[in-house]
Amino acid sequence: MHIDYKGTRIKQYHKEGQALRTEATINNARDFYIGKRLCNLDKLRQTGFQANRRLLEVEKISHDCILTEEQLQRLHHPLQIDRQRVSALRFGDRKVHALWHSLVLFDLLPSGFSNGQLRIRLAPLLGLKPEQLTPGQMTYHLRRLRLHGLIERVPHSHRYRLTSLGLRVALFFTRTYDSLLRPGLGVILPAFSGSSTPLRRAFDKIDSEVNAWIAQTRMAA
Repeated sequence: MHIDYKGTRIKQYHKEGQALRTEATINNARDFYIGKRLCNLDKLRQTGFQANRRLLEVEKISHDCILTEEQLQRLHHPLQIDRQRVSALRFGDRKVHALWHSLVLFDLLPSGFSNGQLRIRLAPLLGLKPEQLTPGQMTYHLRRLRLHGLIERVPHSHRYRLTSLGLRVALFFTRTYDSLLRPGLGVILPAFSGSSTPLRRAFDKIDSEVNAWIAQTRMAA
């Protein structure tokens, strides 16, 4: 796997089929606002190690992004935080789902993302042009994400980054909806699926057994 950022590349591969190796190569130190003199080598190494660890953390969470019942309920209900009311982020809501898809794209950016960058990614997912999303709408989305603890502001800037919880929530909601619910419902609902699949046959069997039990109960009564 190769990940490119300006003049920097992270390469990940299996070494001799036994160990996962992750290497970061920084070809231009100024991409990270670091000078090119040897006295900056330690800072440059720290930046490379942080990039590697961030990638590994994302991969770790992507394989285990399950949320607790308490976390799900907090997201599905409005909250009151320091006299500030924050609206819910409900699973399956079209705008919220588009928001999750947009946020996942920014997790590996070393400097986070801005209001404008989020707007450019979010608008097409809502069927809009970026200029159709007002600054007020974007501020509303950023505010509720921040108060729910899903993003945090980068110090001394107007940029944001995903928290560990934010990445876990975004991955869990997008994967569950896109990979499980949407295709699953398309398979089991008679109005949308004309083909016979193991899942469809299993649901038809359950439906038949339930109807038979209802009929038997009525006869007994």
